[in-house]
Amino acid sequence: MVNILRWIFDKKANDQVEAHNNMKKFLIVGLGNIGEQYNNTRHNVGFAILNYFASKNDVNFKTEKLGDRTVFKLKGRKFVLLKPSTFMNLSGKAVKYWLDKEKIPLESLLIITDDLNLSFGSIRLKNKGSDGGHKGLKDIQDKLNTTKYNRFRFGISDSFGQGRQTDYVLGEWSEEELQKLPERLDKSIALIKSFGLAGINNTMNEFNGK
Repeated sequence: MVNILRWIFDKKANDQVEAHNNMKKFLIVGLGNIGEQYNNTRHNVGFAILNYFASKNDVNFKTEKLGDRTVFKLKGRKFVLLKPSTFMNLSGKAVKYWLDKEKIPLESLLIITDDLNLSFGSIRLKNKGSDGGHKGLKDIQDKLNTTKYNRFRFGISDSFGQGRQTDYVLGEWSEEELQKLPERLDKSIALIKSFGLAGINNTMNEFNGK
């Protein structure tokens, strides 16, 4: 009797381990710069989206190699959330490291970044494309040796005068933007979950331009 119970217990434990190992995994990377001075800046919207995601889903980031990382599980999917600590322009090193370490295929990678060419809060999801002059995306493209990876661009608009781009991008949200931001962050969380559950094409159809 004892042996039977032990066999049942061991089998259940092994099944749980196998189920955990077989979970489909996704690497969700929010781009940003480390340091308190960047916390509320437009350029750090990738960090802001992942921080908001974590707070809404009761998971906590832990500092690990090349970034702060946490894991969120949903319906058989494992979302590995990463905020690189390499600074924006060297993000590719962290992305490549965690893709390899977690054995996550390229098609299950999602990069979240700001975009000057989109109006505030606009969402655009693409599965390939150029870096568009974004140095963080350029480094990722160089390290992965491809432009064919999923990216989620969050619009920050281009409401700045001539020669003021850097100040604008590294500046903090306006009061008007801050009032509108929570609804846009909720939409971003829904997009990330849809990416893992419904796939890139369905998610593009549902969220682009919304």
